[in-house]
Amino acid sequence: MNIDEQLPVLEYPQPGLDIIKELTSPRLIKSHLPYRFLPSDLHNGDSKVIYMARNPKDLVVSYYQFHRSLRTMSYRGTFQEFCRRFMNDKLGYGSWFEHVQEFWEHHMDSNVLFLKYEDMHRDLVTMVEQLARFLGVSCDKAQLESLTEHCHQLVDQCCNAEALPVGRGRVGLWKDIFTVSMNEKFDLVYKQKMGKCDLTFDFYL
Repeated sequence: MNIDEQLPVLEYPQPGLDIIKELTSPRLIKSHLPYRFLPSDLHNGDSKVIYMARNPKDLVVSYYQFHRSLRTMSYRGTFQEFCRRFMNDKLGYGSWFEHVQEFWEHHMDSNVLFLKYEDMHRDLVTMVEQLARFLGVSCDKAQLESLTEHCHQLVDQCCNAEALPVGRGRVGLWKDIFTVSMNEKFDLVYKQKMGKCDLTFDFYL
């Protein structure tokens, strides 16, 4: 099976829901949908949800590079315009601010594991242990070390791959492209939209 069939995206027309129905349990299904649009089994606690959040400054840079890299999207506008769209909730999947807060409201649910991308870079071992406990997977010290080393290699590949923009996966990517005025505007919008939420992010390590 290729990766799209092994780890299908719920909302994509290809390979589609038929592939998902054919997968044997436990199934791995990816989605970018807001919490309210996920299947009712997830809301009822019958399935487990692992949510990975990333600080929005790095995310918007990576999202911009992603849009420019795909021929199907072929975005050719400036980063400044793309960032304005992001702050004004005018990109695919709607508002990042609403999306992340919606899942954060459920981060204490027994079937939801809310993770942060920056924590993966800071302490991968702890995150792998969290995942194992959440999924009910038992592994000894040797297996944990082997798995963590494999994950480190994958992270390094994503951060340094020649096929990707340099440093796309690292924390603090935004500092290479944000101007001072853009950063000030972003901080203002972030405070307005996230001010009532106790969720916090690390913008550099």
